[in-house]
Amino acid sequence: MQQFVDVILPLPLAGTYTYSVPTEYSGKVVAGSRVSVPLGKSKHYTALIAKVHNNKPEEYTVRPFTELLDEQPTVLASQMKLWEWMSQYYMCSLGEIFKAAVPQGLKGEFRPKTEQHIKLSAHFGNPTARNLIEQSLSRAPRQKRLLATFLQLTEQSGHIQRHKLIEAAGVSPNICKELTDKGVFEVFEVEVGRLTHSDTPIQPQHTLNKAQQKAFDQINESFATKNVTLLHGVTSAGKTEVYIHLITNAIKSGKQVLYMLPEIALTKQTVERLRRVFGNRIGLYHSKFSDAERVEIWKKQLSDASYDVILGVRSSLFLPFKNLGLIIVDEEHESSYKQQDPAPRYNARNAAIVLASQFGAKTLLGTATPAIESYYNASTGKYALVSLTERYRSLQLPHIEVVDIQDMARRKRMTGPFSDPLLEAMDSALKEKRQIILFQNRRGYSPLLECRTCGWVPRCKHCDVSLTLHKSTSKLTCHYCGYTIPAPKICPNCEESNFVNLGYGTEKIEDDLQRIFPRASIARMDLDTTRTRNAYEKIISDFQQGNTDILIGTQMVSKGLDFDNVSVVGILNADILLNYPDFRSTERAFQLMAQVAGRAGRKNGQGMVYLQTKQPDSPVIPLIVRNNYIQFYETQLQERMLFHYPPFYRLVYVYMKHRDIHLLEEFSEKMGHRMRQIFDYRILGPDLPPVARVQQLYIRKIVLKVEAELSQYKINEALQNIQQELLADRRYRQITMYYDVDPL
Repeated sequence: MQQFVDVILPLPLAGTYTYSVPTEYSGKVVAGSRVSVPLGKSKHYTALIAKVHNNKPEEYTVRPFTELLDEQPTVLASQMKLWEWMSQYYMCSLGEIFKAAVPQGLKGEFRPKTEQHIKLSAHFGNPTARNLIEQSLSRAPRQKRLLATFLQLTEQSGHIQRHKLIEAAGVSPNICKELTDKGVFEVFEVEVGRLTHSDTPIQPQHTLNKAQQKAFDQINESFATKNVTLLHGVTSAGKTEVYIHLITNAIKSGKQVLYMLPEIALTKQTVERLRRVFGNRIGLYHSKFSDAERVEIWKKQLSDASYDVILGVRSSLFLPFKNLGLIIVDEEHESSYKQQDPAPRYNARNAAIVLASQFGAKTLLGTATPAIESYYNASTGKYALVSLTERYRSLQLPHIEVVDIQDMARRKRMTGPFSDPLLEAMDSALKEKRQIILFQNRRGYSPLLECRTCGWVPRCKHCDVSLTLHKSTSKLTCHYCGYTIPAPKICPNCEESNFVNLGYGTEKIEDDLQRIFPRASIARMDLDTTRTRNAYEKIISDFQQGNTDILIGTQMVSKGLDFDNVSVVGILNADILLNYPDFRSTERAFQLMAQVAGRAGRKNGQGMVYLQTKQPDSPVIPLIVRNNYIQFYETQLQERMLFHYPPFYRLVYVYMKHRDIHLLEEFSEKMGHRMRQIFDYRILGPDLPPVARVQQLYIRKIVLKVEAELSQYKINEALQNIQQELLADRRYRQITMYYDVDPL
């Protein structure tokens, strides 16, 4: 009987496509395997088999796939189950998930890494033949030395890496080639893995202190009745040690563990701590790995020698797991867990909870500043709640001093973005050989360049934003589309040369500090300085070892980094966080400032934090100073209930994009009208988002607020029906539409 396969293509296409199975592959195809398929007149893609069946489509001619690439699944049934949930919940195609989840090397040609080895040709395998060849080399001393070295080093194995043989014999590669050309040696390729192995000595894990042991016991007790537990632990309470003991238990019971972190920057410190306990049972997975390395980790997880523990960022939840028992989501509040663009626009924390439930596994969410939704779920009994309120070694939380920079400026006690109290504290810390962290959530040199004469501001020609000056490259750059132009020397509007830099980015702060503290070693950690694979590790390692005195950074420096010698933390402008136009701005401000403050005084006494703001009377400031999360949570919960926001309501943002603003306006009004017919008062918009044009596409946004108890799947179905109805009009077919479910 003729077989057919429904396949997923790595394209933003709805549904699956059916191909027939060629005779030579009949009975060999299985769901989860890859096949090469033709699409259109000339294109070929690596597709994934979703289903094998015998139902021939009647409405169109079915083409055969061209090649079977696997006889065993590359994507497991458990992974496909997660993909299907994500596709339905986050309103995206399986093809978009396939493209995001699977390394590129598994969607095209992957070449294993090999190295050249040398062995003796078969006809020189006996001693007599070897004596003859050695005699023939009497006038070629270097060839003779190479052969003798080979025989000495390969008594057991019979072959050796080519480069090691050449190095050991002290000859040039040409000598090896000459013996190969004479037929003495044979060169062959041996596949070698790209994955590194740790030589870190295994050490016994630390004994938990009284507070940690209590939290550990409570977590284990909670897992008996709840699938998800929230560990609310203050900064520097030693949550990682609790995690290590939980991982040990999971491994002893034969289970795998996924340990998720929000930032690549955190993986270095964490993997070092875990490898001291678990050695090479730990695998690391993040986007700074080469695609080939990610393919090898994927294949290792499919093998019988898979890692017991995977440490990774949000993409790590897509890896193949066979026996998952525990997922730890560290710093669970972090917005970095949310994928923004492209689709799937998923929240890895929430997806991890679903993944764990599919395995019957447990999920631990850990943080010092829980997301409002997570704490609400814990408070209402959906999750278990465990608190860890004591810092490790009973260290005090840092003292936070609020500095009114508006008042300081009026009294002429500001040097650029630095208040006198902050500079005095930094000077004292440097004299005492202590370290400093400065937080500014803007990269670049200056967010705004303005002509003083006429007020002209350079703007992106593709997006509705001003360009950011990057002094190191003398370029103005759009942080939305990447458009770049040289920094102008003369204003194109008035032809004057009278520019002023408005605002401070991390690059300008670094520049100013080098003038103020010329003897200090200063480093910067932001998107511009961490583009290469090892950049994070180098910056963190230098700071950890004391080679850097002052570390300036964006929100990367707030996320769980552990440094012993930091005594001063400066939050240079809290208003950037407090004034952001979003209902979560207060929550983000509290979380970021509490987290970055927690970097101070982690080992050697109480740290000092200088929180600079023009709004010292903001209600959230005293809550940050007192580290009063509970009161902060209660005030936020009242606001959320009053204005219909999560956790009481669920949000869906509907985005529409097109080059023709008039057509877009017309379409978005119709979309809003149809949505109101179904959802009534729950609709806001269509409105302009904060940035209303990106990459020459105009954007409109509709906000849908629905009661949390309503079915998200029925809501999604209604939205997709409206979309199909409106896009049936030929005029609107080029309009791009997408949805952001549970936006952050």
